[in-house]
Amino acid sequence: MRSNRFGTLIALFFCSCLLLSGCSKREKISGLKQLDGKEFAIPTGTVADQLVLSKLPGAKFKYFNSVMDAVLAVKSGKADAAAYDEPILKNIAAKNSGLVVLKEMITVDNYGFAVRLSDRELKTAIDSVVGDLKEKGTGEEMLKRWFPKSGNPAPMPEVTSSGTKGVLRLGTASVTEPFSFVDGSGKIVGYDIELARYVAKKLGKRLEIVNMDFGGMIPALISGKVDMIAACITITSERSKQVLFSEPYYTGGIAAIIKE
Repeated sequence: MRSNRFGTLIALFFCSCLLLSGCSKREKISGLKQLDGKEFAIPTGTVADQLVLSKLPGAKFKYFNSVMDAVLAVKSGKADAAAYDEPILKNIAAKNSGLVVLKEMITVDNYGFAVRLSDRELKTAIDSVVGDLKEKGTGEEMLKRWFPKSGNPAPMPEVTSSGTKGVLRLGTASVTEPFSFVDGSGKIVGYDIELARYVAKKLGKRLEIVNMDFGGMIPALISGKVDMIAACITITSERSKQVLFSEPYYTGGIAAIIKE
């Protein structure tokens, strides 16, 4: 009887330790296939969950207000992984120890600006700017500026326009560093913002930035509150039914970030 009681006390002790350290331990992940059936943290208003299911049909999801909240859920053990655009996850991992982006991609996707379905003139202007950047090599300079291998992105250069032909309104979500984010001085900057300024300059318009939640960008565009939207937006056939996309300006994709 005494040995049974001792064994029971030992069992209770270890159960108490487990409760103090967390409800359960998550499996150590080393490859993408291990995440099938696991819990993903996903930013609300994105199609990341659909893209994860196309590769990992058994995945489960928890939703968060921002990509940073989703990543913090992984770091705190509330989810096994977070799925989002690879360059953004790499940017976060570079600044937060204990996190790593898996090399194998969930999807490979193209990013583009979006305008209203009827606004082909603006789409043509954006396509022209994207083409010029590739042809003149300016695009490579932009990539080095906004996507450094380590450290923070470099400051955005001054891009001015006469603004004599009115205002060009850009809708963006400034939580998608390095595409669109708030810098140390409180200004919204990023790869997409710089590209938008080149478009405004080409049209002779003044760029006005309208910051909003990611999920509200397409409704804002369709309702006419803004003229174009950009914040690392993946070009999909479903979205193309609602908006008109520019030619792709960046090829990335959805990746998974996990605890190292």
